[in-house]
Amino acid sequence: MILSRKVAKEVIEELKKSGQKVVFTNGCFDILHVGHLRYMNEAKNQGDILVVAVNSDASVKRLKGESRPINNERDRAEMLSGLKAVDFTVVFEEDTPMEIIEELKPSIHVKGGDYKKEDLPETAIVEKNGGEVRILSFVEGKSTTNIVNKINSK
Repeated sequence: MILSRKVAKEVIEELKKSGQKVVFTNGCFDILHVGHLRYMNEAKNQGDILVVAVNSDASVKRLKGESRPINNERDRAEMLSGLKAVDFTVVFEEDTPMEIIEELKPSIHVKGGDYKKEDLPETAIVEKNGGEVRILSFVEGKSTTNIVNKINSK
């Protein structure tokens, strides 16, 4: 289910009050692939509820260049919502998830294995709010950029 930021904050507060562990992750997720699927499944296994924050179209364009995103923010959020592991999605406008993490205060923030906890600027925010940062496995060679490059080389 796709939530507004305001509703996401309210839902997460209620879930945490009821004792559930809310796992949060974020990304562009422009073209869903098996790496994303494996990542979402592993993320869900870290807690009870998985919330995925999706970069807005404007944010993806700033981060990835003028030719991206391939799929618009609503479609990307809806595709993620259709995955069994994902409970909620929310779109965010900023280039980093720091503001939305500060708003939502998840129990656990997860990132892929290509990151290091100590290098993430959001680690301080998560831990300040009583949460935990976990680094998940990395799925080698699976990326939207690789898919786009393969299509463009044909």
